[in-house]
Amino acid sequence: MPIEVGQEAPDFTLKDAGNEDVAISSFRGRNNVVLVFYPLAFSSNCTRQLTDIGEHEARYAGDEAQVIGVSVDSRYVQGRFAQDLGLRDTILLADFEPKGAVSRRYGVYLDERGYSGRATFVIDRSGVVRSASLTDTPSEIPDEEEYFRALAVCNL
Repeated sequence: MPIEVGQEAPDFTLKDAGNEDVAISSFRGRNNVVLVFYPLAFSSNCTRQLTDIGEHEARYAGDEAQVIGVSVDSRYVQGRFAQDLGLRDTILLADFEPKGAVSRRYGVYLDERGYSGRATFVIDRSGVVRSASLTDTPSEIPDEEEYFRALAVCNL
């Protein structure tokens, strides 16, 4: 069952492309977090979703939000994916080993497919989930404007 609005977001630490640990709790008190789970780097729908997010990095920054993308791909794949998409401020993390551990904690791992579903959680500065966007299938892409509406509430 996915994490619900109003619950505290589970803390986790994953590796970024540079092999540095990134803990979601490190953003508490500083930034809202838009936590984006996506199935697989370089797939057409994931590329489209993260390209759209990349085009709005300045808007996320203006809403005092850090976008963090998570998939089961390795940190090497995440680094190349971010580079190919031209992402500068969006952090991509590897939920690689143990495979899917973080997406399982958030209730979005698809055992039968071996990767996470497409889901986005907007988490406020205090670590509370303020919005949860879950698609019925990994081929669907959530409405990004929903994230911005949730961020507006976080910033009141």
